[in-house]
Amino acid sequence: MKRRKFIAAVSALPLLGCEKSHQIKDIQGGFTGVKVERGHLLRDAKSWPTPSSTPSKTRKTKVIIAGGGVAGLAAARALRLQGINDFVLLELEDRAGGNSKGGAVNGITCPLGAHYLPVPSEQAPQADDLRNLLEELGVRQRVSGRWQYDERYLCHSPQERLFFNGAWQDGLLPTQDVSAETLVQYRQFAKLVEEARKRSNWSIPASNSALASVDVALTAITFILYLEQNGLTDPHLRWYLDYCCRDDYGAGIATVSAWAGMHYFASRHGFHAPGAETSGRDGVLTWPEGNGWITQRMALPLGERLLTKRIVTRIEETKHGVDVDVLNASTQQTERWQAERCIVALPVFVAARVVKNPPAVLQADAQQTRYAPWLVANIHINKPLLDQGGAAPSWDNVIYGAAGLGYVNAKHQSLQPVPAATVLTYYRALGDVKDGRKQLLERSWGSWRDEILAELSAAHPDLTSKTTQIDFTRYGHAMAIPTPTLSLNLIDKIDTQPAYLLPKQLLKKEQNTALNQRLQFAHSDWAGYSVFEEAFAMGHAAGSLK
Repeated sequence: MKRRKFIAAVSALPLLGCEKSHQIKDIQGGFTGVKVERGHLLRDAKSWPTPSSTPSKTRKTKVIIAGGGVAGLAAARALRLQGINDFVLLELEDRAGGNSKGGAVNGITCPLGAHYLPVPSEQAPQADDLRNLLEELGVRQRVSGRWQYDERYLCHSPQERLFFNGAWQDGLLPTQDVSAETLVQYRQFAKLVEEARKRSNWSIPASNSALASVDVALTAITFILYLEQNGLTDPHLRWYLDYCCRDDYGAGIATVSAWAGMHYFASRHGFHAPGAETSGRDGVLTWPEGNGWITQRMALPLGERLLTKRIVTRIEETKHGVDVDVLNASTQQTERWQAERCIVALPVFVAARVVKNPPAVLQADAQQTRYAPWLVANIHINKPLLDQGGAAPSWDNVIYGAAGLGYVNAKHQSLQPVPAATVLTYYRALGDVKDGRKQLLERSWGSWRDEILAELSAAHPDLTSKTTQIDFTRYGHAMAIPTPTLSLNLIDKIDTQPAYLLPKQLLKKEQNTALNQRLQFAHSDWAGYSVFEEAFAMGHAAGSLK
């Protein structure tokens, strides 16, 4: 469906007219999941009360972890595995998990952010720690000498479908009634991906990649320029690649680097043109609450060592360790913690604000890192939606030409024989939208509700009449976008040493200290883009340092 046809189809709907206005007013909901105002305290405060530094008022521990996203939770796990239990994890939100949290709408569990994890490759030694975690959680086990994944957590079929030319088709690559020229360009891009996979070792985490010079050069240009250089102008191919980049990186092909665009395919399942032989798509692990299923279990063993509603306001190295000042959002009192070392598992722009005398590499990354805002909508429907023919309802459902990234069905993993009420989790990336962060913060719940219902009604005309509640979760700085500049910085790090060690090494050099291990930095921002595997690897590595 061409964009003008999509807009015409939406405009023709009586969604916002008198006929359905009473149904729209009946829909409940609001903003949930993230305390936006709590994060803005750190941004807006000009000063903080000085906590008491007397010995009786100062709290002490061996290690402080600042930030309870995936990286912070992974660092805590690494400490526990080493037998180090004298630590605390300080988290701003009410729950740990970062972008990987789950929730519920009308009693139905659903994701509030990241919703799946690709099955780690058995041939990738850099994924050992992640595979061990999955084994610990019972997701993976050895059966008759072979590793197997629990079928409950492997994404059930059908996995993906696309609403294209007025009907649903299997898969997300547009194939129904496309021209011969389109198919030729699909094959051309598949060849480029395969050539890149043969000449370079693309991996996740990216700090373990070994890239040929031609692939290093991709970090300096945008993905759309790379496509133009290779004569790839087909609108269907470009729509699909743009969708993939927005889905993984929060911005489209005109914003992300060519390295990032190729990495999406070369590091995982490749790109397969219609009719090409393939061994099948890589497995995907998913749960009704998305990756919140994992982070909830990573947080559980921490007990009282996990301190939520804590805003870290200052991190400073001292002669004998590290001081960390914290505002307790529950009591509105400031606290001072002292430790031998601190793992800074905060976004780069936050770390640069709270670390006193930040190292140059931290300041530089904070200045050049561009973040993608995200909106997640959890839409509760009381009955199954009617389909307009074609492929069957799937886990991931995308509308061609739409502003959003489609939705996943929170009940897809359910074995219930008759479809019933469910929650559709809709995603929209705003990384290349003008004033995207401002829109995210200032637009009303009703405005987002009307726009998203109109968008999805192109494929589901009965959606509004079956919707009872919509809850929105807003992430102002959801992920670091791998722009050409940021990707080039990443490759510089790869050429020298793993990205998660570089800040510590530069900190040593700047302070002329031979053995300074008081600050370690761990966050997916250091990889240039936000995926679970990157955050977990960096956090686990930082927590493993002694």
